[in-house]
Amino acid sequence: MALANRGGVMRFALPFDVPDEELPMSLESVRTFFAEHAQDVKIIVTEASSATVALAAEAHGVTPAQIAKTICLRVGDDTMLVVTSGTARLDNRKFKDRMGGKPRMLGGDEVLAATSHPPGGVCPFGLPAPLPIYCDLSLKPFDEVVPAAGATNAAVRIAPQRMAELVGAEWVDVCQ
Repeated sequence: MALANRGGVMRFALPFDVPDEELPMSLESVRTFFAEHAQDVKIIVTEASSATVALAAEAHGVTPAQIAKTICLRVGDDTMLVVTSGTARLDNRKFKDRMGGKPRMLGGDEVLAATSHPPGGVCPFGLPAPLPIYCDLSLKPFDEVVPAAGATNAAVRIAPQRMAELVGAEWVDVCQ
């Protein structure tokens, strides 16, 4: 993908023609995040949806476990993001012991309000306001994972440790 610098923001050429004004703002917030924090990380936009783990794995040629799914949860009044391997499932006991309460998954409108990203494009990058971010140990076996990038057809390839460092995530063990 070709890079261009327009207005101080790094832009990435898409494999198909989409006018900038039609790109989701959440994708733009992710582009801005990487322009400011990790210009070497390329956003991959595909024609195919990668809104589910299976679709994302197929679109990016990786195993489902290498997809880094970001889950937006609430415990009491606290909203947080938990990034896990695509095949990992939250363990309610581990989660409650670690986070002090039972997790409640947010609905689509709540996720959009908290992250600015639509369901299927939720990621820990380019958030409108700081949220606690946790990376589950299920990501650590991989040299590279593929989290979404603010749209249902956008992702990045990144080392789990680097992703955690970029977003200030804490490592936790909350999955089965």
